[in-house]
Amino acid sequence: MALPSSAPERPIDRALSLAAAGDALGALRFALPMLEAEPKNALSLFVAGYALRAIGHTDAGRRAFHAAGTRAIDASALPLAVASAAELRADGDDPNPLFEAIAQAFGRGSQRLRERRAAPPELPHAEPDLLPVDETLDEEALVLRASTLLDAVEQGLADDRAELGKLPLAPQPLFSSLTPDSLQEMISIFEVQILASGAKLVEEGSIGAEAFIVARGELEVEKRAPHDASRSIRLARLGSGALVGEMALLSRAPRAATVTTLRPSIILVGHKDALDGVVTRAPQLGQQFAEHCKRRMIDNLVRTSALFGAASPAERPGLVERFGIRTFEAGEPLARQGQPSEGLHLIASGQVSILHQEGDASEDRTLVAKLGSGDVVGEVALLLRRPAIADAIAQHPTVTLFLPRERVRELVRNHPKVFAELYDLAVTRDEETATMALEEATEGDDFILV
Repeated sequence: MALPSSAPERPIDRALSLAAAGDALGALRFALPMLEAEPKNALSLFVAGYALRAIGHTDAGRRAFHAAGTRAIDASALPLAVASAAELRADGDDPNPLFEAIAQAFGRGSQRLRERRAAPPELPHAEPDLLPVDETLDEEALVLRASTLLDAVEQGLADDRAELGKLPLAPQPLFSSLTPDSLQEMISIFEVQILASGAKLVEEGSIGAEAFIVARGELEVEKRAPHDASRSIRLARLGSGALVGEMALLSRAPRAATVTTLRPSIILVGHKDALDGVVTRAPQLGQQFAEHCKRRMIDNLVRTSALFGAASPAERPGLVERFGIRTFEAGEPLARQGQPSEGLHLIASGQVSILHQEGDASEDRTLVAKLGSGDVVGEVALLLRRPAIADAIAQHPTVTLFLPRERVRELVRNHPKVFAELYDLAVTRDEETATMALEEATEGDDFILV
């Protein structure tokens, strides 16, 4: 279960919670005092626009989204700028000028990009006591107040025109490696969701076809503990700008972890079919995205796999370089019972069933285990030097890091602790398979009448 966020509820959290619950007027009552306090704040402008649009005042909402997008670019908040452009599209307005401005500001070669340290994580802090607008004000009065505020915001943008577009911007992971044209193609696929605290964005084991970017919020990533589904391992807490679930855009493998919102969040959602259409028009984008996913996949395995955990941090980069990448469609074998192992597989994404065959008929197969991300396949035959004792079959499209058999000696020689971890795993897996096979045989004998 996700832990509550360490930060107390802030006015913006309350506004987003109300927006997520469908109470647009309530959200607007919180957004307006924030906008009065900080007229240049892109997040307050976005929430005001979202609430105004939801209660039917589309023109005022569009004004707020235009202003939010412009201010978000200058604040290096690319995801929030993209969310503003996506909401303009949802309103029927033309989002392309804003998408183009985002791409020119953050794309490869932009003169505004500067290498600089990332800002430290946001800490809880005291804020002005911003009370919501009194509930005695009706919708018409709220909209009039919002329009007056937007007049002042737009005048401020006009006054700042000479300075807009000159502030240095922080490079954005993945996005700033794309050309402006490719970046504009990619960011245009995203839609917006506002989620309350405690909402499940991704569930481990489910099949997904979406990736997500946090425009504002906080997420917790958890994974079921190996061999103990009742316990979860907390992998990370992610904040604004984080990219989540991108492997689903490249494969149809089950989700490798559960992702839950810790506070109300604005989420960008990108669908696989939309990305596929973009890649058809811009093939180089697909290659760059695939390279990004490959790096993330390896990074996740290095952090979560017991195999890499047995190596010291200094050894891990060299260890990773020894592995290649293999892909398998559903039903393809990684290993065959009775045959020598081709090498060692470390599952990066997907699911593999270990099936032991006792007789000749298909019903004589025993499911020994289901393996997922971070698990190892092929270690029994490889290290115990005998044919595989079970089939290993991909149940979904699966990606593995693969170490060929002929390179295992290098692993043994250069990484003895990793070898010891593998050997213990091989012995344990061998004993589990033998035990299950014996149980199957015993159950069968119980039905023999003599």
